[in-house]
Amino acid sequence: MKKNVTVSVLMAVYNTDFSLVKRAIDSVLNQDMADFELIVIDDGSQNDPKHQLLDYVRQHEDRAIYLRHANCGQSRSITRGIQNSAGEFVTMLDADDEYKPYHLRACLEQMTDTDLLASTTETVVDTDDDYYVPDRHDPYQLVHVDDCILFATLFGRKEVFTNMKFQDRYGADAYFYEHVAQNYRVKKVNLRTYIYYRNIATSICSVVKRRHTTVFT
Repeated sequence: MKKNVTVSVLMAVYNTDFSLVKRAIDSVLNQDMADFELIVIDDGSQNDPKHQLLDYVRQHEDRAIYLRHANCGQSRSITRGIQNSAGEFVTMLDADDEYKPYHLRACLEQMTDTDLLASTTETVVDTDDDYYVPDRHDPYQLVHVDDCILFATLFGRKEVFTNMKFQDRYGADAYFYEHVAQNYRVKKVNLRTYIYYRNIATSICSVVKRRHTTVFT
């Protein structure tokens, strides 16, 4: 693994189907820039008895690292990834999403006047209802995904992620962004280079939304 790369991409995985994780990994490896590392943090998954994920990362050891620990949640897993990262910039990718081939380059081009950015996504839905997620202040209200700060679209200088911590809570991404804004330059941009699959029933947003479905309907 090369050191002093420009971008460290962190992916926390917990019991995500390997076919989806492979799609996510491939979308990183197929970026139109090569100055990055991918750190896959296996958060104690129990659905991979044949070690497909580890074996696949091993095939790309020149650009990818595999870490594993007992289940502790996404926030702590990402924190461990940050601690093991070598990039000047840090970003994330959810294990069931993917990047467009120019995502990292597009984000880097936005970093000349900011320390942390969030972006809009190309959102994949089954119905228009999927564009709406529970509001973090009131889960009985819905907001459009374009109006949210989405965890995996965060892209910033490593210093930001080292000095600021994620919380284990729904809406942790927005709270992180707001906290960072008190000390650093932040901005939200309309890139749509991150492909966000809102049609996956096991996602956190989907689970929270179902809890309140009788109110929404």
